[in-house]
Amino acid sequence: MDRFEAMRTLVAAVDAGSLSAASRQLNIPLPTVSRRVSDLETLLGCPLVVRTQRRLLLTEAGAAYVASARRVLDELAEAERAVSGEYRAPRGELLITAPIQFGKTHVAPIVHEFLDAYPEVTVRLALTDGIVDLVEAHVDVALRLGHLPDSRLVSRRVGTLRWLACASPDYLARRAPPATPADLTGHACIAYEGLELWRDWTFAGPRGEQTIVVRPRYSVNTADAVVAGAAAGLGIAYVMSYQAAESLRDGTLVEILRAWAPAPFPVQIVHAPRAQLPVKLRAFLDFVTPRLQRRLRGVAAIVDGGRAPDDRPI
Repeated sequence: MDRFEAMRTLVAAVDAGSLSAASRQLNIPLPTVSRRVSDLETLLGCPLVVRTQRRLLLTEAGAAYVASARRVLDELAEAERAVSGEYRAPRGELLITAPIQFGKTHVAPIVHEFLDAYPEVTVRLALTDGIVDLVEAHVDVALRLGHLPDSRLVSRRVGTLRWLACASPDYLARRAPPATPADLTGHACIAYEGLELWRDWTFAGPRGEQTIVVRPRYSVNTADAVVAGAAAGLGIAYVMSYQAAESLRDGTLVEILRAWAPAPFPVQIVHAPRAQLPVKLRAFLDFVTPRLQRRLRGVAAIVDGGRAPDDRPI
């Protein structure tokens, strides 16, 4: 039995949720996956997993063993990368995560340029609106919008974005624009329904933040569809500034309630702390940082004229 291969197989099965899913992920026959896990259990003299019809569950001993196996495999991979030259020249694979719409609009184009500049580096770009555990998922670098809940991560701030309310000129010609956030309760609103339904819209005001709970006439599960609905005159949308920037520039959308725009939030590039960064990661960080900064300045130039809104109430 190759113990390292057996450990990799067990970890893959746990991460994938089943032996069959691990078989597909590793591209090896299901009997081989099952045999490797069984061989480990025989070697250790105790069951590591409980096989159910729907999911693979770890025993108490299995949970402890998998945690140790992850550390061993990480150290082995680190040693292999060092020996193979990953710390001398940019080469190897990078796993990058970013929010879906932000990733499509701003991260993917930069990744395309990076791949042209560094032919020995391969990239897996995973776009998801969920928060990924960088260590557990073995992610090299992530783009995060907002303040970081995990202070252990190493971060680079590359700019800011903000939330804004907007509607089409056609809609605003038919309905009197809201003068205050409270007026939104009398308007048709469009809500983003992603991982959760965003019905709580937050604004700034003379007495601090205020949250308006809207009753959406239309809800949809992608940000670009929210923007398209607003541009079609269906109602008022509440989106991030980069999502509405192109429509604001071409005049199909108009920002409203600008005086109540909430405070900007940071855009950050984050990675797990390491004693030594692989050259491929340092190269990507140095490559992506100035390009994202330029893109976010471009968004600000469209949305705010290159400056923060100066008409909020005091």
